[in-house]
Amino acid sequence: MARLLSSSSTLFFVLFHMGFIVLASNVKASTAFGFTNKTDRQALLAIKDQILEDPYRVLSSWNDSVHFCNWQGVTCSHRHQRVTILNLSSKNFVGSISPHIGNLTFLRGIYLQNNSFHGTIPPEIGRLSRLQQLWININSFQGEFPTNLTSCLNLRVINISKNNLGGKIPSKLGSLSNLFGLNLFMNHFTGNIPPSLGNLSALRILNLNKNNLEGSIPFEFGQLLNLQILQLSTNNLSGVVPIPLYNISSIIFFVLALNQLHGSLPPDLGLTLPNLQQILLGINQFSGTIPPSLVNASRIISIDIFRNAFTGPVPMNLGSLLYLDWLDFGVNTLGTNQDNDLSFINSLVNRTNLRSLILSDNNFRCQLPNSIGNLSSKLTTLSVSNNSIYGIIPEGIGNLINLESLGLAENMFTGSIPRYIGKLSKLIQLFLPENNISGKIPTSIGNISRLSFLSISVDMLEGSIPVSLGDCKDLQALDLGYNRLTGQIPLQVLDLSSLSIVLVLRHNHLTGPLPPQVGNLKNLAVLDISGNKLSGEIPSTLGDCLVLQLLLMDGNLFEGTLPSSLKQLRGIDVLDLSRNNFSGEIPSFLGEFPFIQNLNLSYNSFEGVVPSEGVFMNTTVFSILGNNKLCGGIKALKLPECPAKFSDKKAELSGHGLIIIVISITLSVALLIACVCAILCRTKKTKGRSYSDLQLGNWYPTLSYAELLQATNGFSTSNLIGQGRYGSVYKGILKLSEQEVAVKVLNLQQRGADKSFLAECETMKNIRHRNLLKIITSCSSICFKGNDFKALVFEFMPNGSLESWLHPNFSEQQNSKYLDLIARLNIAIDVASALDYLHHHCGRTIIHCDLKPSNVLLDKELCAHVGDFGLARSFLTTDEYGMGANVSTQGDVYSFGILLLEMFTGKNPTNSMFTNNLSPHNYAKTALPDRVMAITDSELRSGFVAASIRTSQCNIVRLEECLVSIFQIGVICSAELASERMDIRDVLLELHMIRNLFLQKEERV
Repeated sequence: MARLLSSSSTLFFVLFHMGFIVLASNVKASTAFGFTNKTDRQALLAIKDQILEDPYRVLSSWNDSVHFCNWQGVTCSHRHQRVTILNLSSKNFVGSISPHIGNLTFLRGIYLQNNSFHGTIPPEIGRLSRLQQLWININSFQGEFPTNLTSCLNLRVINISKNNLGGKIPSKLGSLSNLFGLNLFMNHFTGNIPPSLGNLSALRILNLNKNNLEGSIPFEFGQLLNLQILQLSTNNLSGVVPIPLYNISSIIFFVLALNQLHGSLPPDLGLTLPNLQQILLGINQFSGTIPPSLVNASRIISIDIFRNAFTGPVPMNLGSLLYLDWLDFGVNTLGTNQDNDLSFINSLVNRTNLRSLILSDNNFRCQLPNSIGNLSSKLTTLSVSNNSIYGIIPEGIGNLINLESLGLAENMFTGSIPRYIGKLSKLIQLFLPENNISGKIPTSIGNISRLSFLSISVDMLEGSIPVSLGDCKDLQALDLGYNRLTGQIPLQVLDLSSLSIVLVLRHNHLTGPLPPQVGNLKNLAVLDISGNKLSGEIPSTLGDCLVLQLLLMDGNLFEGTLPSSLKQLRGIDVLDLSRNNFSGEIPSFLGEFPFIQNLNLSYNSFEGVVPSEGVFMNTTVFSILGNNKLCGGIKALKLPECPAKFSDKKAELSGHGLIIIVISITLSVALLIACVCAILCRTKKTKGRSYSDLQLGNWYPTLSYAELLQATNGFSTSNLIGQGRYGSVYKGILKLSEQEVAVKVLNLQQRGADKSFLAECETMKNIRHRNLLKIITSCSSICFKGNDFKALVFEFMPNGSLESWLHPNFSEQQNSKYLDLIARLNIAIDVASALDYLHHHCGRTIIHCDLKPSNVLLDKELCAHVGDFGLARSFLTTDEYGMGANVSTQGDVYSFGILLLEMFTGKNPTNSMFTNNLSPHNYAKTALPDRVMAITDSELRSGFVAASIRTSQCNIVRLEECLVSIFQIGVICSAELASERMDIRDVLLELHMIRNLFLQKEERV
């Protein structure tokens, strides 16, 4: 629907060019210098003075060496040399509009759209009696509608859409008798629609979408006999639509969606609106039947009556609408309980342009006709979910090879899932839950390589989970719960690192252990394997699923103790381990989970003392019923006191046992000292050999200075890939393994370099995460000249730093680097995942302290890895930092917010535009929510717009919605007060949601 609501922009674009050509044909600028007008020149210079940012240097031509009629964006009349057109559109200007614009009294066209102008619209524009075109849309103007505009009686087009204007729409607008275009889309106007607008007899375009208007649609609108586009959606309008409005035969777009309108449609609607192309009435309270006469409007492209109260049958002859592209009848009460309820589908088989057919949430009770498979091959969305459709899934659905979303959920389908489902290779969403489907899941489902969402729950499926699901590398959500599936959980499914939303296998008959490969699901939010026959111990790798919020394992045959690695799951909201055979003591770390809402350990074989801290202080949050060997805990549990062996384990140590322990510790310490001494002695004897790498632990391979010298071709400048405050980074190839590495050589002459080296070693030795730069080893040695040498060796990142993609230097620009929206969003998610791990899931809280694009490295798949921990700090408790304060996790969040804004605006925080009170935070904040396209990186914007021109205008709307959400996160994270910033855990979840919603390709407002 969003695509359709913005369709009038095309007509506005055409009108703009028509008006510009007509005006410009009579006002060709002269190059002669003999005739000037000081008033116009001074006014233009005053306008220039209030433009604070001119990134394209458009105004560089506005100087004394060039006549003002030849200044860029200025057109003058031939005879009087007076300014007639001011066209400064799409130049990324930042500033306000000087009131001196009112001195350009010959102006006929003002085109300032798609910039970053703010402040109020100067009332002096009302002095421009010759003005015909006013285009100031897509800016950040505030205040009320300038009433003085009603003095410009020659105005033909007013487009002030996508600003921050408010107040009421002035009734005086009704006096502009020449007005044929009025676009107030996406502002904050309130109050009733003035009935006086019905006096605009020349009006062809009226767009009041996305405001806060209320009341009813004026009866006087029936007088707008030349109206072609009427868009009133996304307001608070109520009442019935005036009958005369249905009789304006010139109407092309009839858009009233997202209001509170009610009443029925007139039976002769298609006869009285013969030119109708789009009728969008979704999310209202319309009732009655769909008029069969609708098919008489033979030019209709889109019909959307989603979420209303329409009843009765669907007209059988919809197929006569030759241009039909979009049909959404979802969430109504359509249907007659007759076997032919869906017979109208037969008439649609020749509609070759049909892309979307949505019939979900109605009262259709019949079979799905076989003709469904003969619908247009262009069909991308088909949904009949939540009806009472019975019978088998028609085989012909396999012919709809371009389907991206198929919804058959909550019906009464029987039979099996057809094998030909694998032909739908472009499917992203497949929903089949709550039917009576039986048989096996076909292995051909693995052919749907783009599948992201698969739900076949609450059916009667049998057999094993096909290993071919492992070929669906984009799968984010898999729900096979409440079936009769058997066998083990396939390792191929657990290798799907893309699974980030849910993996639900609950209430089947699955057996065997939970494989350790479950640790690959590092971004999974929900894991539900309850109600099966799974056995064995919980693998320690489950602790690697750091994003888990719901972990449900109840009703199985699991046994053994709970692994200590589970303490890493600090984002858990619900943990249910009840009705298993777990034993041992209840780990105290379970009480430390900060977000836990429900902890169920009931009916196991736990024994010993019950912890009494954290969650275990509130009996409404946890349950330990059915564990008969427990003791202690808070008094409300009324458990027996623990015997001495539980309450004071030190008492268990007899004199004999204590002696053994003391001897063991003494021998271990002596052995350790001997080893260290031997290593030190050896390194002193061999100059150039590596000192002990105790900083990183002895599991890393040891590399000498000589080996690194050879790997980097003598630390050649041709191998140099980066330089920083504390050293230089070289690309190298290790001789033995031929592995590509990045060698960071510390400049030990720089104060703090040695401290940075130790900090990075200390930080990196115990942390592992896919989005952290992997360290291979360190080298603390002596070079061939006898000087100290320290280096860190990292995994090589072939795509360099994020900095080189966002702000390439001259040589890098030759490589045509470009990151599209999804690539940038993926990088943001990767960085947030790394910070979430550092802040919440690696034992001690680690604060990076230096997050910026140059410290974000990209591998060959453009997966981001955060590096450079030279300034990192490790804490158990922290204070705040960021905006000049002390060190805390919120400081990293602030840096992430600035990084996010830089990624999507393309503007470095050190950009010269960020002076005085203008910061990246304020720059983005003032653009929300209506002007995000104006501040978005021009490369990102142009690339997406170019792609959308080839596909669908709705993509632009989806892009804007996505960008609004991203910029909102950036603004919140970069707030001045740490208390106002988000936790990185919440940031990560929000970014996942934004990406998922964008990829779902929802096209509804």
